[in-house]
Amino acid sequence: MQDKLHDEADEIRTETAADAPELQEHDRVAELERQLEEANSKALYAAAEAQNVRRRLEGEKTQAAAYASTGFARDMLAVKDNLERALAHVPENASGDEQLRNFVDGIAATLRELEAVFARNGVTRVEAKGQPLDPNKHQAMIEIPSADAEPGMIVEEMQSGYMLKDRLLRPALVGVARGA
Repeated sequence: MQDKLHDEADEIRTETAADAPELQEHDRVAELERQLEEANSKALYAAAEAQNVRRRLEGEKTQAAAYASTGFARDMLAVKDNLERALAHVPENASGDEQLRNFVDGIAATLRELEAVFARNGVTRVEAKGQPLDPNKHQAMIEIPSADAEPGMIVEEMQSGYMLKDRLLRPALVGVARGA
């Protein structure tokens, strides 16, 4: 009886061993398919990541080109301020002196040209007086008691503010109305 059981066990082992290469081959194919799917997934992820990096770099390149003149424009605002101050301090009786009038006309022409250059390059003045205070464009320097204006409205502009396209170059320095 034991011999019979041993024979049956050997027969089962032989059958299993004969089927084992087929099972091993099936497991190997399944493992290779899983690895291929994983490799494809990684390749798709890497391609998507590369495309995102490319788009981001193109956007940064466009931004850098559009705003490359920011520092220069900010520096030129000081020149514009000085030209405006020079014109504001011309005495009333200066119109009688031709040399002085020519000098003032030259300053005014220089200021107009600078404003034209600013306009061509997207530098615009920030509206301030009569506007509500916008902390993104205005910097409140003082509160001024006013019965005529609502609290928070700009009633005085001490220094003009400027934008370069949609970015703030310099905030306008303003005085804001305070309730009486």
